[in-house]
Amino acid sequence: MSDVPPPTIIKRKKVIEAGGHHGGAWKVAYADFVTAMMAFFMLMWLLNATTENQRKGLADYFAPSIPISRMSGGGDGMMQGDSTFAENILARNGQGATAQSLTAETVAMGMVGHADARSLEDALFEQVVEGILGRGGDSLIKELALDHIQTRLTDEGLVIEIFALRNRPLFEDEQPTEITRVLATFIADAVRLVTNGVTVEGHVPASPIVVAEQRVWERSLGRAQILKQLLIENGVLPNRFQRLTGHGDRTTRVAPALDIRNSRIEIILLRSDL
Repeated sequence: MSDVPPPTIIKRKKVIEAGGHHGGAWKVAYADFVTAMMAFFMLMWLLNATTENQRKGLADYFAPSIPISRMSGGGDGMMQGDSTFAENILARNGQGATAQSLTAETVAMGMVGHADARSLEDALFEQVVEGILGRGGDSLIKELALDHIQTRLTDEGLVIEIFALRNRPLFEDEQPTEITRVLATFIADAVRLVTNGVTVEGHVPASPIVVAEQRVWERSLGRAQILKQLLIENGVLPNRFQRLTGHGDRTTRVAPALDIRNSRIEIILLRSDL
């Protein structure tokens, strides 16, 4: 017999980890897909559950059009100010303006150029609009109130218009409804962001009944007075009001003149250079 030992046979088993359908990479991809679908359906729900004004406010929040440095206070850092003092002793070089310092006197003294003052004031008015449209959400009445408001920028200033809708009037028996009171709080909070003069103008729709004594003038002026008082009760200083006007049924927004949409009140924030 031979003394040579038998050969040793070594078997090497190849183990494939995370291979084929046993891997976990697909779970990560599936989780990303489910997350994206959830975000998509949440977006669709939000678009359906919010008003146009609320969507505009959200869009402006994530993509602001107002440069922060133009509204800054003091310091020589990223905010680009020239002074760290309080606003009443700021170095006025036309770069830092706020609701308190942007006035007709500032423009008249040459501290801010007229064109720059107009653009800065427009930016402040945009903040007022965002302050109004960003409200709501706490209750159904607040959500409904935002449907009654529109804003527009004119040469006279910022016009904040509140109007009646079908089955949702602003006044009942010449007394403000709950929606009108809620709107007054929204507007007053936003108006306090600036110091511009304020005018209030009342409008009523035409009446289908011909009467010997028309009271449209008294009604429109009375509604303007009521809204002025509501703004004062919510913190707007009385000395800011420059004009109170009742237009009767002479100025309509939509046709026909009988339409309830013509029952409205316009609050105007006057430009500082007027």
